[in-house]
Amino acid sequence: MHLTHFIKQLVSVAATPLVLGLLVCFAGIVVGLCGRRRAAKILWAVAALIVYAATVAPVANGLLAPLEARYPPLTDISGLPVSDIVVLGSPYQPRDGIPITAALGQDGLVRIAEAVRLMRQVHGARLIVSGGASEDQTASAIGYAKFAIELGVDPDSIVKLDKPLDTAEEARSVFVLLGKSQFVLVTSAYHMPRAMLLMQLAGAHPIAAPTGQLAARQANFGARAWIPTSTSLRRTEHAIHEYIGLAIAN
Repeated sequence: MHLTHFIKQLVSVAATPLVLGLLVCFAGIVVGLCGRRRAAKILWAVAALIVYAATVAPVANGLLAPLEARYPPLTDISGLPVSDIVVLGSPYQPRDGIPITAALGQDGLVRIAEAVRLMRQVHGARLIVSGGASEDQTASAIGYAKFAIELGVDPDSIVKLDKPLDTAEEARSVFVLLGKSQFVLVTSAYHMPRAMLLMQLAGAHPIAAPTGQLAARQANFGARAWIPTSTSLRRTEHAIHEYIGLAIAN
């Protein structure tokens, strides 16, 4: 499992725009050294185009929007026949001198906050926090549980799944725990399509509750939208990671 996880991570990193652009640029250097200068220039131009496109808002939002629009937000679950809320893992990096809100990444904070919000709509609900970590890190499930308790959630109503290292493993762990019982699934909106697919493939029966929507809603972008930003790059990376994951899962 750990080897499979490593290979998945390697493929994901290799497909990020900056790494892909660097590889194409390196290919241009190799081709140039072989005397094919025109081909080298074309490869360098392609590398620059890849990086530029990945860092502008219209491209980032164009890639994210179809993923985030797949499932609508779930504002109220009080009328649903569910008592379990599952929140999927994200990076968690605790260290001395920082609060839990700094140790959890932006995605994680939004996910666990939404899960607690929904949990409070159902009497006797159970919060199932998921997410493992490699040997030198701390499982996000532990961070989620700590934050939820600080928000007032009863520790006895929290179940920790702190072994899964990716979404597919989380799906299998959730199915082992809940079987065919319906539950509310909380994760980032861009991640929800892949999460739902993997849950269903594992035999689970989730109800999507996406959160943390990132794609801008405006159809037209002004001139500033075409200026490269790290925010757009990160959103493009999220989208590419999800599309690759969906392709592999299918």
